[in-house]
Amino acid sequence: MSQVASIKLVSTNLEKLEEVCREIREVAEKTGVPISGPIPLPTKRVKIVTRKTPCGEGSHTFDRWTLKIHKRLIKVPANESFMRRFMRIRIPEEVHIEVKLTPR
Repeated sequence: MSQVASIKLVSTNLEKLEEVCREIREVAEKTGVPISGPIPLPTKRVKIVTRKTPCGEGSHTFDRWTLKIHKRLIKVPANESFMRRFMRIRIPEEVHIEVKLTPR
């Protein structure tokens, strides 16, 4: 019975995320496994608004920050040679990976 590996990548650093996706694609090409993705999922934006002066005195001025969380989804058949090479990829601390194996 064959399985499909769904690899979900999440990061706030887009460059590191794209680099990991490129490495996964290269591993799939070397092993000859068909790959679906990376599929860009919707970017989550977290907006934070804080008051500049902590004491409450003075003018009402605010700082606004936005944190963007980027996500990618890759689907690959769970071939043993691909999975062995995939586990050897160096993943930066900024990138979080979730691998889910499902039957085909």
